[in-house]
Amino acid sequence: MVGPNSMLLALMASGMNGQNFQFVGYLPVKPLDRAKAIKDLETTSAKKQQTQLFIEAPYRNNQLLNDILQHANDRTQLCVAADLTAPTEFIRTQSVAQWKKDQQDFHKRPAIFLLYAAQ
Repeated sequence: MVGPNSMLLALMASGMNGQNFQFVGYLPVKPLDRAKAIKDLETTSAKKQQTQLFIEAPYRNNQLLNDILQHANDRTQLCVAADLTAPTEFIRTQSVAQWKKDQQDFHKRPAIFLLYAAQ
């Protein structure tokens, strides 16, 4: 797939709502603030049926993934799109519950995280 930037490529490949989405940039680094941000994004996603896109510094990707898995609802859909357009490209969308069973290593890999909590 081709597109104008990696955010839209990730959104297109995720299978999530591409008609209503929001890019929120970086989530807070402090654990309590980050947990609240994850919950808030999930609530907004469910209320507005809106895909939430965010990123992290590549060396903190695994911690962000762990925080999402700890604080998001098991039914919420999560997509991680890493190394887009590279030979090591990885794109997977599945529920938080499924991610908990099969975590991946995204340390130091450029990645985009997408969250969708349909009601």
